[in-house]
Formats: sequence, C-alpha cells, structure tokens
Amino acid sequence: MSTSIITIFVRHGNDAKGNPCKYSGDEFSRRCNCRKHFRWTQNGTQYRRKAGTRSWEEAEEIKRQLQDQLAGRIPEQRPEDNVRTVTEAIDLFITDKKVRGVSDGVVARYRSELGRFQVYCEGENAFTVTRITRELLTGYASTWEEHYPSSNTRASVRERLRSFLRYCFECRWLDRIPAVPKVEANEPPTLPLTDAEYAKILRTIDSVRPARFDVKGVTRLLSTETKQRLRALIQLMRWSGLAIQDAVKIRKADIIQEKRGGIYRVVTARQKTGTHVSVPIPPDVAKEVLEVPSANPGYIFWTGKSKGRSQVIMWGSRYVRPLFEAAGVRSGHMVSHRLRDTFAVDLLQKGVPMEEVSKLLGHESIKTTEKHYARWVKGRQDRLDALVTGTWDVPTSRRKK
Repeated sequence: MSTSIITIFVRHGNDAKGNPCKYSGDEFSRRCNCRKHFRWTQNGTQYRRKAGTRSWEEAEEIKRQLQDQLAGRIPEQRPEDNVRTVTEAIDLFITDKKVRGVSDGVVARYRSELGRFQVYCEGENAFTVTRITRELLTGYASTWEEHYPSSNTRASVRERLRSFLRYCFECRWLDRIPAVPKVEANEPPTLPLTDAEYAKILRTIDSVRPARFDVKGVTRLLSTETKQRLRALIQLMRWSGLAIQDAVKIRKADIIQEKRGGIYRVVTARQKTGTHVSVPIPPDVAKEVLEVPSANPGYIFWTGKSKGRSQVIMWGSRYVRPLFEAAGVRSGHMVSHRLRDTFAVDLLQKGVPMEEVSKLLGHESIKTTEKHYARWVKGRQDRLDALVTGTWDVPTSRRKK
C-alpha cells in the first residue's frame, strides 16, 4: 500500500460582520482563522475530511497522526496525551459500563463508590489518574470500615475499585495497576431461618419499636399501617426470595395473577444484576402484599419521592434490623438476606434442582448459587454419607492392614 500524501487546505468563510475572508483566493493561506480541511488520494479514491480546527499548527499535528494511521504506523504518544483527571476517568468508566449493558443498580453503586474515591483523591491533591499510587490507595482503603462495616462489602468495594484501575491501565492512563490492600472477607455466611425463628419474627412485629427516637428520646411503637406494610415486606422476601432492594421497590404491576390456574407470580428484574426473575408466591401472601396501604398508587412500599437507595436503607435499618433484634434472631450485617436464604434452602431441601433455584434467585451464574447453597442440596450429603459408610463393610482384618 502506497503512502498517501495529505494536503491541508482552507475553506474560507465570512467574518462576524458577514464580509468574505480577505484571503479567500488562497486556499493555502496560513494567515486567516478559517476552518482547515484535509484531502488525499488512496488506492485511486480521493478523500476529504474536516481537520476540526482553525489553527494551521494544530492541523499539521492532526495531519501527522492521520498519516501514521494510513501508513499503518503506531502513532507516537506524548506524555500529555495520556493525562486524564480522575473525574474524566470515572465518567468514561461509567459510560463504558452503561454501553456494556450493566444494570442501573450496579452502575449506581459504581458511581457512588467512585464518587467517594474522587473526593478522597482531591483531598490528597491527586487530581489526575497518574497521581493514583499504592500509598494513596492504602490511605483510601483505611476509610472503608467507617462507611462499610461488613468485611464482605469491603471486599466487593475493593473489586469494583480494581475494575476501575484496570480500565485506566487498558486506556494507558496508568503504566501499571497499583496494588489495592486486600480485604479478608471473614464474616460467616448467613443462614436460613428455622420455622420457629420465622414465626417469632412475625409475632414480634406487633411490639417492635423502630430505630428512631423522638425529641424526648423515647421510641414509639409502629402504627397499624406500618405494621401491615412491614409484615407484608417480610412475607414477600421470604416467599419470593427477593433481596430487600428489589422487594422495597416492587410495583403493584409486578405481582400478577395468571388466568390459568389463578397462580400469583412476582415478575421483575433484579436491581443488582438486571436479571429477570419470575417467582410464584402463595395466594395468601400475594393478597396480603397487594392489600397493604400505600402512599404511591404504583408501588407497594416505596413512596416514589425519595431515591430508591435511601428507601432501602430506611426499611432495612429502621424496621427490619430492629425487628430481628427484638425477636432475638442474630443476623450479623446481612439481616434481610436471611429471608432470601430461607427461600432458597427451603426449595433445595425439598428437592428443587440447583439450576431452577438459581433462576428463581436471579443469579447470573449457577456458580454463585453453588457457592452459597451447595451444602443444602437434598441428596448430596446423603450420597456422601453412603460412600463413607460403604467403606465400613470392608472386613476388619483388611482395615487394620
């Protein structure tokens, strides 16, 4: 392929007063401020394109880069070409996630966490990506415990930050990926509720006090309407397996009754992954949920006025956690998740295949389901026990050898 000769030329226009450029007769004039263009011929075809500048000097630089591309040469990059502010890098990273089809809930989590990282960077006078060092990341990681009490959450925050740093490295804004301090996720896994625990939680709703004090420092009992809504939320999470962020933002239209058979079904998409879920729920639970008083005609628990995330935090910290504590049910940081665990384990112990439970939970991969619930699969432990006890039939004399 022959090397193309690119020519810069000027397309003259009018000045602010509407008068023609006085250099309009010279398409190669370097003295005016008119727009610059390129033309060249390659493989018998003539091409024209805008230079995107009025400066002849800038057009010369763009011409050089264009010639490198047409000749198949890797353009020489100058140090200043790779400089990005932390703000610019985060915006581009978020845009990349949206283009890839990442769910709104995950994008919002990235935006929130990286926004906190940006504030920290600016507080340390690190305004560009090149100033992100291991020392800076160590200092930032030391603030996580204040914002994220759960070690599991901190481990997830670390992975999302590393995803951003990998993106910066792939864009060549960083010459290497600086190390982020490891976080040991040492919290025990949440466990399903026993029938007795679940029954006690429902009974305790009538006497639970919200985690909020009035001006006199005295907590008040829940109103009758709030009790109904709290009970309905607990029932919905237990029998649908929805995480609290999905249950709180459920719409009335998401609970449908099928014409054939009259089965009630929750049909929605998970906030965390965007994965579609369709879960049958008991008729009495569906009716209880649909009949609770609501401040918004379209939603059941969400008023629609505040941000969805703040509504989730409010329900979890103000009502659900105090309810579990009042019932004497220990849950660590993942309080409401025990209801989701109860739904999953109940199905597995009754013989529902792991693949089907994974779909009902809205997991993107069955590996996620196996990671959390493999030990609860009906028959798996029985098979293991049979293999072990089968070895006991070997004669004692042979076992001694």
